Amino acid sequence: MKAALSTLISSKNLPPHHCASSSSSSLSRSIWLHPKPLSPPSSFLAPIAPAKSLSSSSIGLSRSSKIHTANFSSTMASAYKPEASRVPPALPLPTPPVTKFKIGLCQLAVTADKERNIAHARKAIEDAAAKGAQLVLLPEIWNGPYSNDSFPVYAEDIDAGGDASPSTAMLSEVSQRLKITIVGGSIAERSGDRLYNTSCVFGTDGKLLAKHRKIHLFDIDIPGKITFIESKTLTAGQTPTIVDTEVGRIGIGICYDIRFQELAMIYGARGAHLICYPGAFNMTTGPLHWELLQRARAVDNQLYVATCSPARDAGAGYVAWGHSTLVGPFGEVLATTEHEEAIIIAEVDYSLLELRRTNLPLLKQRRGDLYQLVDVQRLDSQ
Repeated sequence: MKAALSTLISSKNLPPHHCASSSSSSLSRSIWLHPKPLSPPSSFLAPIAPAKSLSSSSIGLSRSSKIHTANFSSTMASAYKPEASRVPPALPLPTPPVTKFKIGLCQLAVTADKERNIAHARKAIEDAAAKGAQLVLLPEIWNGPYSNDSFPVYAEDIDAGGDASPSTAMLSEVSQRLKITIVGGSIAERSGDRLYNTSCVFGTDGKLLAKHRKIHLFDIDIPGKITFIESKTLTAGQTPTIVDTEVGRIGIGICYDIRFQELAMIYGARGAHLICYPGAFNMTTGPLHWELLQRARAVDNQLYVATCSPARDAGAGYVAWGHSTLVGPFGEVLATTEHEEAIIIAEVDYSLLELRRTNLPLLKQRRGDLYQLVDVQRLDSQ
């Protein structure tokens, strides 16, 4: 590969403001829908004066100019080698199985009672489906407290299933019964002598479509604010996860994964329509970074981003920020909530993906002659 000014390389370990409320559910409150765009200045709405008649020579000049501009743009694009900015080259955006659908984000209160948490999540999923959601997203670590002491206690053997994993057994049953797709937040997974922070995706037939193990572990130290070292108990996942579902191609990340734009860029290059990030940002980084990162991942890759947090419990050892959100491909906040329990129902419209990529043709403007993102898993599989 020829030298580049800047090369972005993913980990070598990677293998293949209106307030809406509803009295029908205690969860369905504090939902904020993004306000309508501001009206343009009156000068933008003023009638356009009739154009003066053009001579045949001026029309010919105009056509010649357009042809020259198109040829120049094509030449420059060829010189910039945009297709070489992704290695292997980016996949075309696949035609989604649906153009529009409703997504449900279930921001849940989590307690130390695992059975209660599972029953509570089941009810929230059923409520979201009753409101029309075809895709439901749960929070990070929704079946028990978020702590290094709790991870081993609440961990489940997902591969064994059944009684060994009551949380995923519930998700499988509900997805099949309601004929919906579920991105099941995340739970602590036990596999051999290792623990992972794992998200499971279930299809409308109840089958496990994909399993994402958190790739970037949450090891941070902000003196006087927060210190948390996930790697004390958890093992990092090794695989980016993208899955084709009945509501489109979805990339999966968990909480801290959202800070690493390379992972989102890989999902974008693999043709993702949507990235789901169950996450539990805290009271220090949440106010500063939570919405910022979601909007950045969405606008940089021109796709949808959905996040789901636990509801805030001020008395918990780890206090979540909340604010589950759906962001559109222009970086616009389409729906969000505060920190209490809530079910957000919002519409995803995939026709906006092509529109925004036409408005801002970034795919054709990248400088493959200067930088590259290497998808190690795809490259190694060739």
